[in-house]
Amino acid sequence: MDEPSRMDRLEMRLTEQEATIEDLNRTVTEQWRMIDRLSRLIAGLREQVEEAAARVSPRGPEPPPPHY
Repeated sequence: MDEPSRMDRLEMRLTEQEATIEDLNRTVTEQWRMIDRLSRLIAGLREQVEEAAARVSPRGPEPPPPHY
């Protein structure tokens, strides 16, 4: 059986690299979607915590305990 020519090997390698790049692109895109979703979730939670803190202590932030 004949071994693949240099050009055939390069074409196979290029095809494999293109598939890898597509996989990486999908992974990065999904990670950015997740980061965006989590960032929005954290912002919402931060807002809820601040609102809850304002309801509990309308005078402002509580001073640190005396041992600080």
